[in-house]
Amino acid sequence: MSSNADIVVKNLTKNYGRFLAVDNISFEVPRGSIVGFLGPNGAGKTTTIRMLTCFLPPTAGAASVAGFDVFTQSMEVRSRVGYLPENAPTYTEMRVEEYLTYRGRLRGIDRTTLKSRVQSVAEKCWLGERLRWPISTLSKGYRQRLGIADALLNNPQVLILDEPTVGLDPKQIRETRKMLADLAGQHTVLLSTHILSEVELTCQRVIIIGRGKILAQGTPDELKQECARRNSSGAKLVVEVRGPTQQVKTALGAMPAVDNVEILSDGPVCTLSVSGKLDGGLRELIASTVVGRGWALREMRTTGTSLEEFFVQITDPGATMSQAA
Repeated sequence: MSSNADIVVKNLTKNYGRFLAVDNISFEVPRGSIVGFLGPNGAGKTTTIRMLTCFLPPTAGAASVAGFDVFTQSMEVRSRVGYLPENAPTYTEMRVEEYLTYRGRLRGIDRTTLKSRVQSVAEKCWLGERLRWPISTLSKGYRQRLGIADALLNNPQVLILDEPTVGLDPKQIRETRKMLADLAGQHTVLLSTHILSEVELTCQRVIIIGRGKILAQGTPDELKQECARRNSSGAKLVVEVRGPTQQVKTALGAMPAVDNVEILSDGPVCTLSVSGKLDGGLRELIASTVVGRGWALREMRTTGTSLEEFFVQITDPGATMSQAA
């Protein structure tokens, strides 16, 4: 197993009777990284997470967390993992500080260390001003912060978060994203989420699971490049040009590599959608054509290559790129 990975999974399998929930999956999470673990509902994400956190026994395969085997060294794994389930359980009649102290005692943190740990995780999770508040008075965002603070109490080597931004508003999501970025390097983070834009902004690597199998893994850029490669014949470029709209459309449409040109907006600066084969130097041809005619090329970007579109494409083989967009 890799010495530079805090989570190593090899041929991990979980059966519920005849139902195969997780099917022979393998992946690694490098030490100190934030890795997104994505999949549609029922894909096997939560089952995998529960096996890694020793809440469920695997049927077959191998997995280690922080260097310890989930089969034979479950107590060692538990002591080195901070886990936030999708719906973090709390005792709403307790105050924030009281709850964190109680949870720290359950983890066996000594009294001398516990007070400083509660203060430390409260600061990391921006709970310092809420320590004396009853949990019942906290908003959804603050309760999620409390769940992450709880997971951080024992200063875990590995942090596993299952949908930490579910139910949050955009401002709370941005705050949680910043919090996770601050944790990078201090902890290895496996982040399960449905919000793909957050994965692109937060995670160094992405693992996509569907129907119990690993469908793809790599950096966000690598997966977007794979999306473009798979769909190069039908991919599109959005081109913004300062020039006469009809003349620009005619010039671009005359190029051999172009299949179709559609006007998206007219005016002194026009925007056009160009369909063609992107692997044939189409970008360079468009740039030279526009500049050669004396027009100003304002912007050129590819559509059909977002992480969201790739996710839909591989988890729903029947979906077309237009459906994914």
